[in-house]
Amino acid sequence: MNPVECEFEAEVLRAVLQSRWPRQMEAALRAHAAQCPICSEVAEVALAFDGALEQTRAHAAIPNASRVWWRAQLRARNEAARAAGRPIAVAQVIALGCTLALLGACFGATSAWFQSLVKRGVTNASKLDLAAILASMPAPLAGHGLLILGLVAAVFLVPTLVFVALGRD
Repeated sequence: MNPVECEFEAEVLRAVLQSRWPRQMEAALRAHAAQCPICSEVAEVALAFDGALEQTRAHAAIPNASRVWWRAQLRARNEAARAAGRPIAVAQVIALGCTLALLGACFGATSAWFQSLVKRGVTNASKLDLAAILASMPAPLAGHGLLILGLVAAVFLVPTLVFVALGRD
């Protein structure tokens, strides 16, 4: 069975990470690492990582400090705008709900056929005929064209216009 750990593994790793391997290490540890498969692999892998780190540091492009500051300021402004926009979005959703409720209330209050339908449905729910309701709808809906147009504008056109207007910023 192959050993999984070695008591000198941590020392070898520490020496590589401190850039003391193999020149500045005592001869006993170097001799052990040459014969121990675990320590030799630890040293080899750590040296490879250390070499890759040095190459990365040599080719790293550090941006200009003013550019970093500018991007941080831009990010802070964007986050502040998003945070400020959340309550506005909630208010818009509430306003849309109120608009739809108001349009529904106006439709219900001004539509005689709808009121009679509600009264028939409340008093005689078992004889409520869906086909008769659908057949009687087109004529009364024609009388409420402006209300229907307002509802369509509130639901589809206004959010679309707001999206287009805010998209230009």
